[in-house]
Amino acid sequence: MHDTRHTCATLLAALDVHPRVAMQILRHSQIDVTMNVYTEVTSEATSEALKRLGRTLDGS
Repeated sequence: MHDTRHTCATLLAALDVHPRVAMQILRHSQIDVTMNVYTEVTSEATSEALKRLGRTLDGS
């Protein structure tokens, strides 16, 4: 069950589901549990976020 919750949290993050919504889906009472214990961010997601940030800052 624990691994399934990790997978669900990570997939929700990859789908850009708002953290508060993920918290409700996973039935956590605190956002810290959802974000710091269950959710893992992939290297690909991190790389894409940095690219988007760069484009925004460049005005592209």
